[in-house]
Amino acid sequence: MAAIETPCTKVCIIHAEKGLCLGCGRSLREIAAWSSLSGQDRSRLMADLPRRLATVLPNPAQPLRAS
Repeated sequence: MAAIETPCTKVCIIHAEKGLCLGCGRSLREIAAWSSLSGQDRSRLMADLPRRLATVLPNPAQPLRAS
């Protein structure tokens, strides 16, 4: 079975107001459904993640890292 591409950075902190993961930019619903999404839907969502992260991170060029 082929591995599913994922934007997960293993930093799972949900922004309280936006409801987005500060590590990858996905919502909890998107994270839960990730493995059942089509490749096209995953690609479309991944293309939008940088824009989403820019709305919640002070400096999106440097994503949060786990300690």
